[in-house]
Amino acid sequence: QVQLVESGGGLVQAGGSLRLSCAASGITFSRNAAGWYRQTPGKQRELVARISRDGSINYADSVKGRFTISRDNAKNTVYLQMNSLKPDDTAVYYCNAERVLSPPVWGQGTQVTVSS
Repeated sequence: QVQLVESGGGLVQAGGSLRLSCAASGITFSRNAAGWYRQTPGKQRELVARISRDGSINYADSVKGRFTISRDNAKNTVYLQMNSLKPDDTAVYYCNAERVLSPPVWGQGTQVTVSS
């Protein structure tokens, strides 16, 4: 069974930091692209950061220079380090693993709330 489990969300003041983790089972991050997405009520889920199989990375313009995505192949875990957080970063953050011949896998989401 393929499963992604996110952790690390919470409440933080503006300017603070959080690190999200996404642990995978049944799928290997080093062989599949992975990403972090976020969603707020009434809006579409948007890509925050993505790391490909070969390690290339791209970020949403709104988080460039503040967020860092990384991958630990030994732990089969993807991270999102979020610094200089802003109230606009408040959202439910989802981990995603892409698959070549099947639909992507999603985690259950973790709430990030940034107070002003």
